[in-house]
Amino acid sequence: MRVHIATDHAGMELSAHLVRHLTAAGYEMVDHGPAEYDALDDYPGLCINAARAVAAERAEGKDSLGIVLGGSGNGEQIAANKVEGIRAALAWNLDTAKLARQHNDANVVAVGGRQHSLEEATAIIEAFLAEPFSEDERHVRRIGKISTYEQTSEVVM
Repeated sequence: MRVHIATDHAGMELSAHLVRHLTAAGYEMVDHGPAEYDALDDYPGLCINAARAVAAERAEGKDSLGIVLGGSGNGEQIAANKVEGIRAALAWNLDTAKLARQHNDANVVAVGGRQHSLEEATAIIEAFLAEPFSEDERHVRRIGKISTYEQTSEVVM
């Protein structure tokens, strides 16, 4: 599986660790940056680029997911969710990571690098990457309603 990753300065240590760790675990990692530390960097473009790559590959039928990191993960999740076809979920424990995949077929996970130890953040991301979508009809239906709104601005009840 290909995994796209992006961060800002607050998640650089975690990002570097994840690239090494997940590569060793067999994932094909694509690092969208940044290449060097800058305390004043801006995360939106980095996270959007990672999300765009995930969306493009999934549209081609490829099995890819994304990881966006920052101090809290909130802004990074918001930026990623602006990309059509992306369902980015902020995960803060194993359950939220697994449920994001099981129920929402989330394709990008956001994690706050300043909110967890290296070990906790790694476990959260591993749980997200390993968990399949349930394919349950109610979840498929709900995701379809979100997609309809995203594409047409029509609210389906």
